[in-house]
Amino acid sequence: MVSLAAIALAGGQSSRMGQDKALLELDGIPLIQRTYQIAQQYANPVYVVTPWIERYREVLPANCQFIQETWKPEEAKPHGPLVGFAQALTYVETEWVLLLACDLPYLKLEILQNWIAELENVSVEAIALLPKNPQGWWEPLCGFYRSNCLPELTSFVESGGRSFQKWLTHQSVQELTLDNVQMLFNCNTPEEWAIAKSE
Repeated sequence: MVSLAAIALAGGQSSRMGQDKALLELDGIPLIQRTYQIAQQYANPVYVVTPWIERYREVLPANCQFIQETWKPEEAKPHGPLVGFAQALTYVETEWVLLLACDLPYLKLEILQNWIAELENVSVEAIALLPKNPQGWWEPLCGFYRSNCLPELTSFVESGGRSFQKWLTHQSVQELTLDNVQMLFNCNTPEEWAIAKSE
């Protein structure tokens, strides 16, 4: 078995949603709590990286390991999920880390289990195991990264890089097989949330 931690990102502004999407409830459970519970089944520890720790304390377990996402004084907010990931990755001690957005309403435990089984077969050159969306882009916020990618990631971020896609273009990434792209659906607008709730 590979050693696996998880990082849940909850640093988005939710500007298009009009309210904090991490706290939207599906079947009575906030999305961030649901994501945490699913990740916890296979990963230890599970970190939640966010600028707003107090906002999520009451919906997550008391032993949840929060990581305070920070901005540099000269940095314009928001700086995006890549920086949050880089800040959180400095805490990871396992070989692999599962990175998840907090707003994946169709995240499935059994699919994650199948994906984790594939980690043992990832080539040594690959720094990540990620699915692609129908447009052919990597889905960076629902997949796995080797923790030893941190030096290159840090260098990219410190040079001003903020795009997962641009960073991954220069990395060796192995593709995850995905039979149902619905699992990658994330909620950014009230209309998308209405679709998720109606399924």
